[in-house]
Amino acid sequence: MLKKILQYDVQITKKFVEMALKVTALRSIRNHSQLFEVSCHGIVWLAGWLTFIWLFSYKELYQLQVNMLIALILDIIIIAVIKAAVRRRRPVPMNKLLEVGPDKFSFPSGHASRATMIAFMLMYADPISFIFYPPLMAWVSTVCLSRVLAERHYILDVFGGVGIGLLEGLLMCLLWFSQSTSESIVVSLSSEKVEGGEFHV
Repeated sequence: MLKKILQYDVQITKKFVEMALKVTALRSIRNHSQLFEVSCHGIVWLAGWLTFIWLFSYKELYQLQVNMLIALILDIIIIAVIKAAVRRRRPVPMNKLLEVGPDKFSFPSGHASRATMIAFMLMYADPISFIFYPPLMAWVSTVCLSRVLAERHYILDVFGGVGIGLLEGLLMCLLWFSQSTSESIVVSLSSEKVEGGEFHV
C-alpha cells in the first residue's frame, strides 16, 4: 500500500510540475526558487534570529526571541531525525541541469515545516498585527510551492512538512517559556547587552 502511494505521489508530482510550467506565475516561482529556498533555510534563520536577539535586546521581545530560537533548533533536529529514518530519495529533475544539492533525502520538507511553524507562532503563539497575515501566508504558500516546482520535493513531502510544522507550533505552545525564563536565557546569551548584565555599561 505504501509503495503504491509513493508511486502515485511521484506520478502526480511530475504531472503537476509539467502543467505548472505552462502557467507564467508558477513558472516564475520555479525561476526564483533559490531565493525562496534561502528565505526559509534553517541556517539562515538560525543565524539571523541570533543576530536579531543580539541587536534588539528589549524585554517585550524576549519571549518571542527565545521561544522562536528554541523552535528553530527543534525543527532542525526533528527534520534531520525523520529524514535519516525515512531516507526517501529526492526527485530526479526532468531538467538534468537543475542542481540536486548535498542533501539527498526528501521526506519531509524542512522548508515547508519551518515556514509553517514560523507562521503558526507569529499568528497564534505570539500574534503579530493582522495586517501581516496575508504576506506571511503568501510567503509560506510560495515556499511550499517552490519546493515542488524546483523538483526538490514530492507533493507528499511538502504536505508532511506542513503537518510537522503545525505539530511543532502546537508543541511550542505547550512548552512556551515564561517572561522570566526568557529573560534569564537572553542574559546568558548576551549579558553585556542586557541591562544589569555583568558587562553592562
